[in-house]
Amino acid sequence: MVPAVTSPPCCLCAEGVHRFQWIRNLVPEFGVSSSHVRVLSSPAEFFELMKGQIKVAKRRVVMASLYLGIGPLEQELVDCLESTLEKSLQAKFPSELRVSILLDFTRGSRGRKNSRTMLLPLLQRFPEQVRVSLFHTPNLRGLLRLLIPERFNETIGLQHIKVYLFDNNVILSGANLSDSYFTNRQDRYVFLQDCPEIADFFTELVDAVGDVSLQLQGDDTVQVVEGMVHPYKGLARRGREEGPRSEKSDRAAYCKAANKRVMDVINSARTRQQMLHAQTFHSDSLLTQEDAAAAGDRRPAPDTWIYPLIQMKPFEIQIDEIVTETLLTEAERGAKVYLTTGYFNLTQAYMDLVLGTRAEYQILLASPEVNGFFGAKGVAGAIPAAYVHIERQFYSEVCSLGQQERVQLQEYWRRDWTFHAKGLWLYLAGSSLPCLTLIGSPNFGYRSVHRDLEAQIAIVTESRALQQQFHQEQEQLYRRAGVVSSATFEQPSRQVKLWVKMVTPLIKNFF
Repeated sequence: MVPAVTSPPCCLCAEGVHRFQWIRNLVPEFGVSSSHVRVLSSPAEFFELMKGQIKVAKRRVVMASLYLGIGPLEQELVDCLESTLEKSLQAKFPSELRVSILLDFTRGSRGRKNSRTMLLPLLQRFPEQVRVSLFHTPNLRGLLRLLIPERFNETIGLQHIKVYLFDNNVILSGANLSDSYFTNRQDRYVFLQDCPEIADFFTELVDAVGDVSLQLQGDDTVQVVEGMVHPYKGLARRGREEGPRSEKSDRAAYCKAANKRVMDVINSARTRQQMLHAQTFHSDSLLTQEDAAAAGDRRPAPDTWIYPLIQMKPFEIQIDEIVTETLLTEAERGAKVYLTTGYFNLTQAYMDLVLGTRAEYQILLASPEVNGFFGAKGVAGAIPAAYVHIERQFYSEVCSLGQQERVQLQEYWRRDWTFHAKGLWLYLAGSSLPCLTLIGSPNFGYRSVHRDLEAQIAIVTESRALQQQFHQEQEQLYRRAGVVSSATFEQPSRQVKLWVKMVTPLIKNFF
């Protein structure tokens, strides 16, 4: 399952030096100059950058998120899209601006006023230029779909990818398009400027998921893309002589089609990047790379490599899981791994690797008060307590193995804020700066691995300046954290009710 960790180094090219090249056996490798990568640190910076980028977009705006909220800030974002589309129509030439938005069907349809109603005016006004796709998990179908109420239906599986793309500029994040993510919900964000190949890849990925999703129409109905298998109703019948199809085969047919559509994007980008790499570093041209750069037709040699890691277990795509497990397996004694998640609920495999390997771990998670579910109505209000229970069990396991020195838990706390940051920073043995980070949508939990559609990127860099940016980002988050000890769980706010302890093992795979 795990790829060969050492691919033969490419002695002709600069990136022969980095040890994570094996990732390109699985996904496309994008070499860029570190000057094109910028780490953002606050929700406000993220929001302002998005608005600014929408305003100047000429060719494409692609946004993938779990949902779009319904408040005034979200309306501001929609208004920016509207005025950019408006402007594009007034241009002398036929406009080539296209807006493509991918959201989750169940989360985006929740309530009377929802993501769909927010976007309908755009769809009605610019039907030729705007596409809104709503991904519906194939696992929510039949009787289950009829019986399970709104909100609870979101536990079965979601479109969880967050990518915000404007022409050739891309923001990768864990943040959704909702007011708290623009104000006081801490996340992570990286801005890739003028990276056409990466922008093309994520445009194609969102198109692929869009094609296997339901298409929102101007009258608020949804339709399947022509020729596509329906995600939950099964295949369209083509003739009476066909016998009744089973629920299972319909789901299998949909997942097979979706796997092909997404894997075609990954594999063709991988081939394309390999060819580009060969042309750049191995062409038989007499020009040296320096001559070509001087002639102005070459970009500076890359010092940073970006690998998109996709996880879509319903479609049997497990790239992110394979790479994450391999990174954790390979982290040697003396290496430091800083891992953060808004929802601490590691899969058994990740937990075993953390507890069974030699690297040092600093794991940052949300204290109950900054958990997104804190103070929620009904059953959801007990979710922070369930996370405390999971955290306590993990902490006990660390202590019983005598690993407290090597594996430390820390809790993030900030008054009136919530915490949603996720990802990983890897410091090699003897280094005070990270050379790799993972950033995107996965939380390292059961849902991320098994239920939802996820995407993150691995960024590997040799640039000290960019390593410094990632290091500062990590420090800024961990600065607001307190180390977890046995005393932590003795606080009155950490007392978990018996019924929560009893149901946690039954429901932990759903949140």
